[in-house]
Amino acid sequence: MWGSQKKPETPQVAPPETKNFPVNQSPKPAPATWEGTNNMSTDALRPMGATADRATARLGPSLHIKGEISGNEDLLIDGSVEGLIQLDERKLTVGATAKLTADIIAREVVVYGSVKGNLRAKDRIEIKKDGSVNGDLTTARISIEDGAYFKGSIEIDKSAEKESHGSAFSKSASAPAAATAGPKTI
Repeated sequence: MWGSQKKPETPQVAPPETKNFPVNQSPKPAPATWEGTNNMSTDALRPMGATADRATARLGPSLHIKGEISGNEDLLIDGSVEGLIQLDERKLTVGATAKLTADIIAREVVVYGSVKGNLRAKDRIEIKKDGSVNGDLTTARISIEDGAYFKGSIEIDKSAEKESHGSAFSKSASAPAAATAGPKTI
């Protein structure tokens, strides 16, 4: 009697387990004061490639400037500039999205984007694989990678080489370029 009656088959649902998942807690801030009692490193705040004594300024891809840029810090340009860029003792990096119609004077120039104008660098000029330069170059050292576009003349400036730090690379600046694969350094 009691056993002959069938119960409807329903799956037994187990009660939900309570799990203790780790909760993201904010890190405890280090006690920092303006008096300088805590010697915190500012290296985490620096852009990649910047050294301790150099900050790198950046002009983003949506910025369009007409006029003259001069300063005393390294500069990365991703936007467009028309005019003169003068960073005498600093490095200028022309980003991949940059379009410059400008004359450039700097210690070092690295081109990933497009430049129409004359470049003068005390130390070196590098034109990377996708870079494009239409203008005359004056520098102590030059590097033009395979695939780069260059139209203009190159003048190796010996006086800048003597003023530079005299590295082993600057001694090879006057050697003729050989037709080889890979980056070419003159």
